[in-house]
Amino acid sequence: MELSEVARKFVVHWGEMGNAWGVNRTVAQIHALLFFHGRPLHAEEIADTLTVARSNVSTSLKELQNWNLIRVAHVLGDRRDYFETSVDVWELFRTIVRERKEREFDPTVRVLSALVADPGFAGESADTQDRVREALRFMDTLGAWSEEMLRLSPNTLEKVLKLGASVQKFVRGSDGKD
Repeated sequence: MELSEVARKFVVHWGEMGNAWGVNRTVAQIHALLFFHGRPLHAEEIADTLTVARSNVSTSLKELQNWNLIRVAHVLGDRRDYFETSVDVWELFRTIVRERKEREFDPTVRVLSALVADPGFAGESADTQDRVREALRFMDTLGAWSEEMLRLSPNTLEKVLKLGASVQKFVRGSDGKD
């Protein structure tokens, strides 16, 4: 498949952003290609379109499947596996946040909890104990908040995001103090 100039710019930029977010460039470009075209593509078509090795495409597709960002689809009369992604940006956002939370955030909470529960923790200085407990409290609060946000419908979540800094007025009250 030949990419339009717009599609090429989108795919290249998404690959660069993926790289900035710690995701392999090819993985991000494949996801961008699937999202941009909004239809299932087979691995050979992806490899030809992006001019990357078929083995790289295969590895990248497995990575995207592990992140729950793509799924296998089948086309009647064709034995090959096709791959598709959601075209709903809110669903993609939720998937990415959920996956990153499970892979990066939750392990940190488990380690902090284990440290605080460790009998040797009592031997650390009071200041150190306070800092670690505060880090755990912060992570617990942020984790609970993110779980609540992930449960919201896309319309409600969009409204919450648009509220932005105006939430301060509600939280602070009429006196403007924290």
